[in-house]
Amino acid sequence: MKWVNLRFMLRKHRTLPIPFVLSIIGFGAFVTALDQTVVVTALPQVMLDLRVPISDLDHVSWIITAYLLGYTVAMPVIGRLGDVYGYVRVYQVSLLIFCIGTSLVAVSSNLEWMVGARVVQSIGGGAAVPIGMALATTMVSDSQRGFALGIVGASAEAGSMLGPVYGGAIVEALNWRWIFWLNIPQSMVIFLALFWLPNQSRMEDKVDYLGGVILVGMLLMFSLALSIGGLFTFDSLYPFVFLVVGVGLVIFLVMVEARVYQPLLAPVLFRSWAFLTANATQVLVGVALVIAMVTVPFMANTIMGKSSFTGGLWLLRLTGAISIGAVIGGLLVNRVGSRLLTVVGLGLVALGMFLVSGWDLDVGDPELTMHLMVAGFGFGLVVAPIALHAIGSAGDDYRSTAASLVVVSRVMGMTFGMAGLSAWGMDHFQVLTSGLEFSLVHPGEATGVFQSRLTEYSANVNFASLQLFQQFFFVAAIISIIAMVPALGMKRR
Repeated sequence: MKWVNLRFMLRKHRTLPIPFVLSIIGFGAFVTALDQTVVVTALPQVMLDLRVPISDLDHVSWIITAYLLGYTVAMPVIGRLGDVYGYVRVYQVSLLIFCIGTSLVAVSSNLEWMVGARVVQSIGGGAAVPIGMALATTMVSDSQRGFALGIVGASAEAGSMLGPVYGGAIVEALNWRWIFWLNIPQSMVIFLALFWLPNQSRMEDKVDYLGGVILVGMLLMFSLALSIGGLFTFDSLYPFVFLVVGVGLVIFLVMVEARVYQPLLAPVLFRSWAFLTANATQVLVGVALVIAMVTVPFMANTIMGKSSFTGGLWLLRLTGAISIGAVIGGLLVNRVGSRLLTVVGLGLVALGMFLVSGWDLDVGDPELTMHLMVAGFGFGLVVAPIALHAIGSAGDDYRSTAASLVVVSRVMGMTFGMAGLSAWGMDHFQVLTSGLEFSLVHPGEATGVFQSRLTEYSANVNFASLQLFQQFFFVAAIISIIAMVPALGMKRR
């Protein structure tokens, strides 16, 4: 027993190479983030294999939505488990859950099975980013924490960015099930490598399981209210029912947490100006980001007449710059401070979106690439300072919890932005095209005259669509500027 304890103490206090530590954590964030978007390009083959009719396309979208929901709602609870039982062990258990879920997805025989399996998979995958961030900040010195968080953030962004390309390549070479089978050896590499990292638990602390159940329910209600549509168009009661239940759970959670000795949502977090400003900024960043990521390829594939592949390449200019900006932001945050770096990043986002809002139908390089890269680089710059500011405000006993909540804030911002974008966009498009009449052939009308009127109608619709997309980008720029208000409250640590 003494020899075992001696071996543990030696492993706990030895110095591990920082590149080794960050490679493990970064690869974990990359693999699990990959599965957020990896299935996008495989959906046609999935529908064919599972015999899902095209009329059920709206149900198929739950293959993606289910992962995002599970990924979001499980994060805070898993984060708190990591704070108490140790980041390494909870990370390893989460990887095992991820592997179980990915195996169930790979053997899916129907759509319902696959959606349920994606939820299980996402619960395990949801641990990678927040626990990775918390683990990274404990394994490196204070001066390297910003860089470590930048690496984790860049890895997660790269995973989301390359997911569709990776999934498409696997589908072409093998079939869609191999997308998920290949997750297992990748996860096992991370699982085994984590044994080299010390697990520092705080067994004297407690996990507020009741608060966790209520919080999961609350986040689920709010996520469903924003995901199913109808919140802004008032054409369905369901989102409002979910909202009412969610608000009721908020009140219940506050009552429960006030009576718990070590609550899941520690009051110290919500009394911390640093934590509140970081999360407020993160929500607005999520709104602006989803507007940019949805509008760029959609604009390319519709009024620009570009292929889906070209639209993906356009988006790659934006998302690729995010990863670069995340690493550079991590290197700079300790030198210039969280507040200044976040404001600069948001300024670049606003500048890039303003430039993109001026695009016409003939836009091309180098303007196209430069404008998207400016915005993407700005989005990347804010990753490390926001995370570092939020995590640094929590203290050692709530570090992973704080990391999970700041990630949830971004996802909720993206969900809210997507719901608002679809509702406001459809309504505004109808306003822009309200005076246009679809061209029908009049009796006795010459073919040339009809074609001329049809061409004019198409040109007017394209112009209205262009105005709509331009306003989307303009709104993203304004939101980025608004995000500077809470960002200015982020003091240098």
